Amino acid sequence: MLKRVRQWLWRQKSHLEAAAARPGALWTLFGVAFVESSVFPIPPDVMLIPLVVLRRQQAFLIAAVCTAGSVLGGLLGYAIGYGFMDVLGRRIVELYHAQGAWQQVVGLYHSELGVWFLAAAAFTPIPYKVATIAAGAVSLPIVPFALVSLVGRATRFFLVAALLWAFGPVMRQWMERYFDWLALAFFALLVLGFLAVRYLM
Repeated sequence: MLKRVRQWLWRQKSHLEAAAARPGALWTLFGVAFVESSVFPIPPDVMLIPLVVLRRQQAFLIAAVCTAGSVLGGLLGYAIGYGFMDVLGRRIVELYHAQGAWQQVVGLYHSELGVWFLAAAAFTPIPYKVATIAAGAVSLPIVPFALVSLVGRATRFFLVAALLWAFGPVMRQWMERYFDWLALAFFALLVLGFLAVRYLM
């Protein structure tokens, strides 16, 4: 079963990378970013990266399209959690075998760390879809949700686009290997910096 899932994910990844070279790639990227925020398992970076390499002059337009799709998809995830948790939201959580993580996420949203968790999910490899659905399920205020999602998603995608615009294919190879780890490290340092300012000043 696990082998079949891995094979399916690998095929989808290959299809998305190939789609970057086809007409209508921007619309495909928008769609992938949209559905990934609530259901689809593969992050839009898989298509964003080769698309920016192929169209470096449009790097920031591509990042904007990816950001728009992802944030709008995040609002759909929020709506699923808010109004359709029993009908659809729980099935999505079960599909990813994330019941244990779900309880932890809900607990985070009920603490002072809720917004920080959302920011982390928007910027790092933490599954954004879990964060969006859970935000709706706990009725996180919609305006902070939308603003934090926008800042986190835009920061991630525009950073990817800027690095590829500046350094091209060489950066693609490096990024595919290390970007997620660096994103986690950057966010951890950001949180530590805010905590230091809060408690030392």
